[in-house]
Amino acid sequence: MIQLPDYLMLPPDRLQSAARVRLEIVPDLPALFHHFARSIADEIKANNRARNPTRVILPVGPIDQYPILARICNEERISWREVFTFNMDEYCDWQGRAVPIDHPLSFRRAMHELLFDQLDPKLRIPPDQIHFPDPLNLDQIGEQIAQVGGIDTCYGGIGYHGHVAFNEPPISRWYKLTPEEFRNSSTRIVPLAPETVVMNSIRSTGGNPAALPPMGVTIGMRDIWASRRIRLYCQGGTWQRTVLRIALMGNAGVDYPVTLLQGHPNYVFIADENTAQPPTLNLAA
Repeated sequence: MIQLPDYLMLPPDRLQSAARVRLEIVPDLPALFHHFARSIADEIKANNRARNPTRVILPVGPIDQYPILARICNEERISWREVFTFNMDEYCDWQGRAVPIDHPLSFRRAMHELLFDQLDPKLRIPPDQIHFPDPLNLDQIGEQIAQVGGIDTCYGGIGYHGHVAFNEPPISRWYKLTPEEFRNSSTRIVPLAPETVVMNSIRSTGGNPAALPPMGVTIGMRDIWASRRIRLYCQGGTWQRTVLRIALMGNAGVDYPVTLLQGHPNYVFIADENTAQPPTLNLAA
């Protein structure tokens, strides 16, 4: 029988004290999504008060925080006029072109429908301050980040095998990357790993992997690491229990890219109580 790491069995309170990365645990998913939305809203509000810009990296996954965020900003009249957003990634077709914005799985579409277009017109972010990685101009988003003075906070989640954005673990038989090489990765086009295709098709295409775009364009780990703060939200429940613990306590390596962020000076995970529980063995229904 395979010997599993002891940290997989730690109860949540001991996991918090033993982890290499700070872990906050909230009661349930509504509390997690409210925490996520409130964190972004408060960051923008504080920067507006100080007359500073807000520069954030945002994910599509999780997404349930965005309607809450729009509602908070509308109710509290939090302006996005000085906000600069940089989305982590976007799906690409088999030729490495970004899916069009009218594609049902377009991340650009999701951001507009769930957040940007839900803001009161007087509060909305200017269109030229919304940035996505462009597979036809890979260096552009890094240059845009530099032009605005770097990222204040990178918000995100993690995938089944520890990808952050679409920073997938390398799967080639013919070359190996060192942790330092992967940590310094830049914006690039990637084939989606089999695990990502399976997980995303279960959640997004009714279990039909052929309907999922096969590639993605992603900002690299270098831009994520360079953010002044990193906040990763884990809401996946049973499927995310193991990878959360690997992210918090596993050895840094390219097999689980999220582990390469250990050691960042301002890095926090937020998980709901269900996701923070130890993984268990049981037969599926």
